[in-house]
Amino acid sequence: MPWRISPADRRAGVRPDPYRIWMSEVMLQQTTVAAVKDYFTRFTQRWPRVSDLAAAKDADVMGEWAGLGYYARARNLLKCARVVANEHGGVFPNTHAALLELPGIGPYTAAAVSSIAYDLPETVLDVNVERVMARLYDVHTPLPAAKPELMVLAEALTPRKRAGDYAQAVMDLGATICTPKNPACGICPWRTPCEGRLAGTHLELPKKTPKKPKPVRQGIAYVAQRVDGAYLLETRPDSGLLGGMLGWPGSEWAETPPTDAIPIRAQWKQIEGEARHTFTHFHLRLTVKTALVPMDRTPDVGHFVDLNEFRPSDLPTVMRKAFDLATGGRKMTEPTLLRSKTR
Repeated sequence: MPWRISPADRRAGVRPDPYRIWMSEVMLQQTTVAAVKDYFTRFTQRWPRVSDLAAAKDADVMGEWAGLGYYARARNLLKCARVVANEHGGVFPNTHAALLELPGIGPYTAAAVSSIAYDLPETVLDVNVERVMARLYDVHTPLPAAKPELMVLAEALTPRKRAGDYAQAVMDLGATICTPKNPACGICPWRTPCEGRLAGTHLELPKKTPKKPKPVRQGIAYVAQRVDGAYLLETRPDSGLLGGMLGWPGSEWAETPPTDAIPIRAQWKQIEGEARHTFTHFHLRLTVKTALVPMDRTPDVGHFVDLNEFRPSDLPTVMRKAFDLATGGRKMTEPTLLRSKTR
């Protein structure tokens, strides 16, 4: 993993960089390692120090984050970097309590940074560690109610020395051996004392409280292109879903049929199909409408972005889906790319 130091460096006394540990942990929240690796590499190459990230433009950071999801993390990433740069001299605090005072850092991230970067005996409890503890001690209380119980058990195992190495080891154990399905119990170092394996209940652990079905919300995305090729976009408000991200003007997202919220006077056409996306708490189905507008037309919402300055990769995933539907997946090499097949 690109945020970890090599065994040779570790033996030579090199300590992990708190900045890189913090960034990796923020990115890994509700996201897989495979999805994060490329983002982490791009971010740390472009902004190698926390002071570099603190000085970055919001739009640049949000653009690099596009596609990784849970965009509040990107806003908090910037806020935290600026606090560290401006109030802590560009150095992350080295105590769990002080880390908790930084924007966007909760108990888990504070424990990960303080144990891995500073080797403090703090206990990490991510989904992998929860699964290991539930099976190791045969805990049948369903999550999330079991979290306090699992934390107590995890704290009892956290060593006073090399806590960072232990934290990474137990997370890796859950990620690679004590997996949700088909765990490799035969090679597990905790195979013998595992109470769940001995009781034959390990495959059903950890138990979880059933989730309610996700509702379906509907909305409209308006993809307008000026005759010179510029696209009409808006920067979404900082609060709420996709906060601070670039996107298409649109209607409210609701469980009832959407009401038109036309951003500019034009002949709008509805594209066949829907742009579908799933968020944490609901499914979204977007109707996509397109229009070609003259040069002298002024939008009521948003602003035009020149074709040579617009990158679809800067859009969050749901907005890219709407764009692909509007353009039929064609490359942006010339103006007037919107699809003609409408209904």
